[in-house]
Amino acid sequence: MRQTCQTLKKTGKAFSHVTTYHSLTEVLTDRGLASLGDAYINFVYSLSLSNRKLKPLGRKVKGTVLAQALKKAGLREYLPSRMDSHALADAAEALLVYAWLQDCITLEESVAALERSDDTVEGLTQLLTAIRRKVKLF
Repeated sequence: MRQTCQTLKKTGKAFSHVTTYHSLTEVLTDRGLASLGDAYINFVYSLSLSNRKLKPLGRKVKGTVLAQALKKAGLREYLPSRMDSHALADAAEALLVYAWLQDCITLEESVAALERSDDTVEGLTQLLTAIRRKVKLF
C-alpha cells in the first residue's frame, strides 16, 4: 500500500537528506529545491513534448509560464509580497520537485499532466493544483 506523502518517511532512502518543512512557504522559498526543481521540470516538459512529437526533444520551460501557473494554482498567497516573475518561477520549481521527492507525485504523473493540455500554463496549473491538494503543509 502506498503511503500518503504527508506521512511518508524517507529514512534509509536515496533522498533522506531532504529537509523537513513545516509550511508550504518554507518549501516555496527554498533556493536549493528551486535549483533542483529547474532541472526536474525541464526534464518533465521535455519528456511530455517528446511523447507528443514521437521523437526525443529537450526544451526548457520559460519562467513566465511557471510564474503564471503558480498564480493560477492559487499558490501566490503563500509567498512574500514583491516577488518578481523569476522568484515565482523558482517557487513553482521548488514545489514541483519537493512533491516528487516526497512521493506525492510520480515522474509519470507529472509528464501525463503536461501531456493532457495543449497549453503549458494550464498543464502546469493542473499539476501544481494537484500537488497543493496532496502536500499537507500549512
